[in-house]
Amino acid sequence: MMPIGDDNSSRRIVPLVTYALIVLNVLFFLVEMNGGDAFIMQWAFVPSRFLANPVGEFATLFTSMFMHAGWLHLGGNMLYLWIFGDNVEDRFGHARFILFYLLCGLGATFAQLAFSLGSNIPNLGASGAIAGVLGAYILMFPKGSVRVLQGQRVIQVPALIVIGLWIALQLFSGIGSISAADTGGVAYMAHVGGFVSGFVLTYLLGGSTASRRLSG
Repeated sequence: MMPIGDDNSSRRIVPLVTYALIVLNVLFFLVEMNGGDAFIMQWAFVPSRFLANPVGEFATLFTSMFMHAGWLHLGGNMLYLWIFGDNVEDRFGHARFILFYLLCGLGATFAQLAFSLGSNIPNLGASGAIAGVLGAYILMFPKGSVRVLQGQRVIQVPALIVIGLWIALQLFSGIGSISAADTGGVAYMAHVGGFVSGFVLTYLLGGSTASRRLSG
């Protein structure tokens, strides 16, 4: 099943931040491909290196969010950001959404760091931030549905099932950390950290239905 879109009839704003994030991720990946292993080692997040020099490695907390380990990793993440990010941005607004996205990415990185303190393997990818977006979507639109291409038919599928497909894609592609000496593996805690961050931040930033009722 291939997700192709959801219901945007209630969307109030043009999701400029979502579009900009997609463009930035694609451009950064092209630069990464051109730079090769040296670029990856310089700008990916390496836990042991960060702990040894947090000030010098501070930028990698953010640059690593825009790097990917292959076209499948990039394509899957950007497809899901395009489908779900616009709705979450519409609920948050532009400024709160970019703050939310970056904080989810940081939450994912630090969750992975906590379980791999001595690792020398570069961690990269937008998956943690995307996991946060999906967590927010579940809270904001629990009954949402997504158009899915199944064979030659387009059908409506509950968003929860489509989000489950994204999780399966992450496990299948084996993304999260790569190095010349290691084939890489899934940064499990980064996905968990991003997802949990998305849930918590959605409440704190007033994006969920429940939080709006409490503030009202």
